[in-house]
Amino acid sequence: MHAGELPAIGSVECLIERASDVAIMVGFDGVVEGILVNPECPSLGCLDHWVGRPFDEFLTIESREKYSGRSGSMFADLDFVPRSLQLNHMDNADWEFPIRYTLHRVAGRNSLLLFGRDMQPVAEVQQRLVSEQIARDRDQQKIRSSETFYRVVLGASETPLLVVEPETGRLRDLNSAAATLLGSNVETLAGSSFAQALEGGRKSGVIEALRTAASAEEMKVVEIAARRSGRDLVAFAQYFRAAGDLFLLCRLAPVEDADAAGPEMAQSLAALFTEASDAIVLTDSKGLIRDANEAFLILTDAAQNRDVRNKSLGDFLVRGGVDLKLILETTVKKGRLRSYGTQILSAVGTRANVDISSARLRRRDGDLGFGLIIRDTTPREVVETDSGASVMSEEAMQNVMDLVGTASLKTLVSATSDVIEKMCIETAIKLTSNNRAAAAEMLGLSRQSLYVKLRKHGLLKTDDSRE
Repeated sequence: MHAGELPAIGSVECLIERASDVAIMVGFDGVVEGILVNPECPSLGCLDHWVGRPFDEFLTIESREKYSGRSGSMFADLDFVPRSLQLNHMDNADWEFPIRYTLHRVAGRNSLLLFGRDMQPVAEVQQRLVSEQIARDRDQQKIRSSETFYRVVLGASETPLLVVEPETGRLRDLNSAAATLLGSNVETLAGSSFAQALEGGRKSGVIEALRTAASAEEMKVVEIAARRSGRDLVAFAQYFRAAGDLFLLCRLAPVEDADAAGPEMAQSLAALFTEASDAIVLTDSKGLIRDANEAFLILTDAAQNRDVRNKSLGDFLVRGGVDLKLILETTVKKGRLRSYGTQILSAVGTRANVDISSARLRRRDGDLGFGLIIRDTTPREVVETDSGASVMSEEAMQNVMDLVGTASLKTLVSATSDVIEKMCIETAIKLTSNNRAAAAEMLGLSRQSLYVKLRKHGLLKTDDSRE
């Protein structure tokens, strides 16, 4: 394409068109006198509208200063050696494109001829390189962040963990808990053969055993023995893939701590203990609390676990040692207690009706303990108790009213006392599941006195009088 005026150089015009992407003739006054665009450079579009307009009108602000200084030197010095100059053009306000020019004086006239090469492809490549570099730096930052998280979590974990390469048997990584079980440190073991850390009798085929266990549908354990620490261990292995490569993640545990029910069962029971809505308490043989879940802390208004640990469970029962003794003795005798109704006393003095079930627990070391599940029954019990108390109060009141006019006041008071006494004894017998000794202790009576009152109120059956 050709617009405006160019030097009369005949066939050289074709050469200029082919030798550059764009050629521009600019007069001494800075006005574009002619322009020639290479037809094989369509990205520049049509620039015919530049002719007759100031050249710097199509330059960015910083490029105007560069062109002004270079063109001034060219017009002032005839022997000025042309050097390349990159200018950024703008057209239609939102289109910018870079052009690298060489400036030449035109013989016989006071004008400059600018030969330009379109730098847009180079700029696009540079922009892609910059974008790729930014993306790469961002990915490197994510990798470093993930590596940091991995290192912190692995090092802080109390679970002994190993990462083993299944093909070579090399220890890819491990935490300090695993290194301690193996009788060494992380720096010494990392990168070494896992089999070298084991006793000779058990190290042969250990990697194959781990691979087999990891491939099994059910969780299997591999028994190993640490060479340095001399401890018998079990390993639980599973596969995972990272960057296309398979690795073995192995969890170690001492044989004495390995749960016979398996790790999945242990994890499930731990989750149940923590998340259960009913209070769960573990005690020793004397009823001292060893552990309790969050539900028990809420029930007793305790702020944290250490507020209840090593305290007697009887401290949180309204009837104190009486309830605790009855619960533990019944549990020891029968192995478990299905249901026992009582009240929990919180740290702030509030009471809640509860139903307690318990079981006897025997540890590996032979120690005896108890596990108790305490269910809050306040809403149900309140309705039932209030209803029952209301009925019994109406019956007692009616009996008293029937005696008015037929007996003295002293007789009426005595009858009322007998009704109340009978109600209290029946309640104690019910709460202790017909345990007369516990009921007597609960009421503050001797066992003989309780039997006298039971006979008095007709609550002692003939076949129950043998004790």
